[in-house]
Order: sequence, then structure tokens, then C-alpha cells
Amino acid sequence: MCGILALFGAENCNGDLRAELLSLSKLLRHRGPDWNGITCFRNCYLAHERLAINGLLSGAQPITNISGDLALSVNGEIYNHLELRAELEKINPNVVFTTDSDCEVILHLFKEHGPEFLKKVYVNGMYAFVLYDNSTDTYFVARDPIGIIPLYIGYGSDGTIWFSSELKGLQKNCDHIELFPPGHYVVGNSLKKEKLNPEPKPFYQDEWISNPDFIPCNPVDYTVLRNNLESAVRRHLLAEVPFGVLLSGGLDSSLVASIALREYNKAGNQGKLRSFCIGLKGSPDLAAAEQVANFLGTRHFSFEFTVQQGLDVLHDVIYHLETFDVTTVRASTPMFLLSRRVKATGVKMVLSGEGADEIMAGYLYFHKAPNPEELHKETVRKLKDLHKYDCLRANKSTMAWGLEARVPFLDREFLEYAMNLDPSCKMSGDRIEKYALRKAFDTPEDPYLPQEVLWRQKEQFSDGVGYGWIDHLKIEAENSVTDLQMKFASSRFPVSTPRTKEEYMYRDIFSKHFPAPAAAATVPQGKSVACSTPAAMAWDESFSRNADPSGRAIAGVHVKAYE
Repeated sequence: MCGILALFGAENCNGDLRAELLSLSKLLRHRGPDWNGITCFRNCYLAHERLAINGLLSGAQPITNISGDLALSVNGEIYNHLELRAELEKINPNVVFTTDSDCEVILHLFKEHGPEFLKKVYVNGMYAFVLYDNSTDTYFVARDPIGIIPLYIGYGSDGTIWFSSELKGLQKNCDHIELFPPGHYVVGNSLKKEKLNPEPKPFYQDEWISNPDFIPCNPVDYTVLRNNLESAVRRHLLAEVPFGVLLSGGLDSSLVASIALREYNKAGNQGKLRSFCIGLKGSPDLAAAEQVANFLGTRHFSFEFTVQQGLDVLHDVIYHLETFDVTTVRASTPMFLLSRRVKATGVKMVLSGEGADEIMAGYLYFHKAPNPEELHKETVRKLKDLHKYDCLRANKSTMAWGLEARVPFLDREFLEYAMNLDPSCKMSGDRIEKYALRKAFDTPEDPYLPQEVLWRQKEQFSDGVGYGWIDHLKIEAENSVTDLQMKFASSRFPVSTPRTKEEYMYRDIFSKHFPAPAAAATVPQGKSVACSTPAAMAWDESFSRNADPSGRAIAGVHVKAYE
């Protein structure tokens, strides 16, 4: 995981401009503290801040090919790079790899197949990259299908086009900034101004995401479901540095930890796999994580934080998140604090459980889904928006400290398998949410988890770290935001006007870090509740009246246990 920054269409590449690019790239250095590089071709720059996870000896970026006409700057990991490399060498025995980086394969795929290669070749990974072909003056930019890795596109008043891993790399020079859409790519020419700002085109068009009328019908096979998730976790263990697992004690992170531990032991690693959790004293997550860690036998690190410590870092959290969404800020603060503690142990990569609730309909409001068809459409909508919320949280909370978070549930192969299952297997009704996933790992003869954890009800992450965290955020907002400020909120913040004092507090902090209107426009209109879509609101009238995104707010669903 790294930070990338690129500029195309500059009038010329001189020393002053290079110095400016270097200073802007330094704003991303928390993402890549291990090394940096800048490459210039005529009127474009590619900059890179490196976090070394694979290819430690020769993986510095930007990567160039042997002839020096291609340059590549990547943020991410390509999990099937060995298979792709073997295929390339079959097609072209003369291909020369100049590094041991898993990302270099992208450069050669472009050289072999051209800009359409992402449509032709099955690339499994999390990535955002910028590539420049000096021989044809062509730049090529793309982002992974779900948007696990952040990427922004900005437009300067001088006709330049910019790309950056984070908003903070663009706001100084761009009048208009957008989130680069997941599963898309752009191709343009740096020297030809009229071709500088092409529209992103989709390359990822699996039917579940591209056809709004598609309803899958594949029956669930619990063994196949289990095997697919195990394969996804196995792929995500590709690393040459110390790694661990984030373990909240909930179903998703516990399953990832259990599978990772089995793979870790199979590989003959010395010592115990490390697991990490954080919460307020006495929180549900701390107790559940301890139980899972004891059952699995991991080397467990259980960290407590105080409400005051959380409040103390709110400004830093919003600076790194680059959002003022309530749910995201609530959940990111403990994750931000945890990431700093994890990095201090020497770990540079962790596995996390994001994506399971969207794929397997795990949020509590899915209990209200009227039928499988509506449930499936809602899971698709959630996944399409995931890059704005949970993917952003998982990536930026950890990368603030140079820690890479990987999300096996969003592995492309597992995602495509699970999103093509008949949605009736994901319906809750009178069953606990994510029943199929739990059932797949309910193997008493060789248990993955304790029964009470395997069948533990869903908690929002910001709830699980301790209910007092959210309650004190509301108190802080009530004390710091006046009724008069709320009365004139629309005048001060015409873009994404805050509706509650907590929203106002986050919006105010954001505006101090990112004052430009172009910055605020990149943040999606706040999702006041996890189910705040017209379709989901129709499931239950109470959703439309609910201003609290906490999992506790889903009336009649958040209960201690199912009978």
C-alpha cells in the first residue's frame, strides 16, 4: 500500500514544478514512509510514496520498463500476479521484469494488450494506478472494482489533470475534484489539451453489478462457500513483512482470523499469529475478541482507549479520512487509535473483515427486507457505495500510520461467487443475519470458532467498541455546537448541510482542514442511517424517522439473542 500522485498537461517540467510535486507528494508520506520517487516525461509527473510489503529489495516506484518508455505508479496489491506473469511469459517469452514487485505485471499487461487489458485479463487485487506511455503520449489510470483503494481526480484552471490517493494532494491546484469511480479507467494524452479530460469508462461489468434487473439464482453449497472464503484469505496473506489480524470478536473478523491462523500454521511460520482489538473498558468487542483469541491461540493484543483519547484525535481522524460522514467518523476513530498501536508492534499489514455485511446482508436492517429480490438489490447498492464509507475508513484509518489493511471478503473471486448466490439464502426473517455464512463454518468436528461467537449478533463497529463512545460524541457535539449555529447551518454549509449537531461538529472540523468547496463536494451527502435509501426506507417506516446510524437504532432487531 502506498501513496500516488500524478500530473498531466503541465506546460513544462522544470525544477520549480518538480519541487512543488515533491512537496505535495510529502502530504501522502504517511501512506508510504519507506521510500519515495518521482519520474518526469515532458509535461507530466508521476510521484510515489512507498510502503514496502512485497518486493522489498527492488520494488521501488515509479516502475519503468527495460526501454524506459513506460512508467507506473501503483497503490495496492495484485494477488494473482504470479499467474498473470506466467501467462505473459507464455505469450511473450522476451518480456523482461525489472523488479520483484507484484505490481509490475500491470505495466507489461498494458504493453501487451493495450488500454483494454483490464477487460481482457482477470486481475484480482486491490489497486489504484497511474501509467504513462512516453512512446505514444498516453496516460492510463484505473481503480479496482469495489474501490478498496482510494483515488481522486482533479482538474486545474490551467487545463491540467491530476490524480492522487488522497484529497489533500489536490486541493491546492484543482478547482474541481471528484472521486475516481471504482471499476473504471481513463485513457488520455498529456500533450494534447483537447484530449486531456476524458470520461472514465467501466472495465468491471460482471452482471451482478452492471445489470440492475439481474437476480442471481445459484443455490448455496456451504462447503463451497467455506472453501471460497478460505481461498480468498489465503491469497491475501501474500506478504514479506510481519502481519496480523484485526479481531473485533464479531463474526467477520473472527472468521478471517481463524482461517488466517490455519494458513499461517500450514506455511510453517514460527511464533504465533498476532491479533489486535481495541475498545473502551468493558466493551463488547474486547470481551469477545479475548474469547476468540484464547480459542484460536493467537498472540493477542487488547488495547483500551478512553473517550477523552478519542475526542483528542477527532481533528486528526477527519484530516486523514477526508470525510465528515457520521458513521465513518464514529467507527474510524477507534480504528485510527488501534492502527497506531498495531504499527508500534512491528506489524505492517493486517487482515480485516470489511465487506461481509454488504455481501451477505449482515446489517440489522436487512431483517426488514420484504423479499429476496429487494434484499439483493440493496446489497448491490451497498457494495457500489462501499468506497465512500467502509473501504475509505479501513484504508485511511490504517494508512494514517503506514499500516496496510486487506479485506478478503472483497476478494474478486469470493465477491463474484457470493454475489451470484440466490439471495433467498441471505434472507434473515426469523433467523440471525448472515445465517448462510455462519452455517458454512459451523463444523463441530473441526470448529473454526466457539459456538457463541459464531452465532453472536451483529454489532456496528462503533457500537462494539463501547456504547459510551457514541453517547459521548453526541454530548461533545451538544456542548460545542450552539442552537444558533444549527439555525444558520445551511448558510455556512450550503453543500451537505448538517442536520444534527454531531454532523455539524464533523463538518466544521473538515472545513478547517479542507476549506475549498471542491473538497466538500467529494464527500457524499451524509448517510444518516445505514438504511437511508428510498428502497430500504420502504421496508419499514421507522427508518425514515431515524437520525441515528447506530446499530442499536434498528427497533425490534438489536436484541441480546434469538429464541
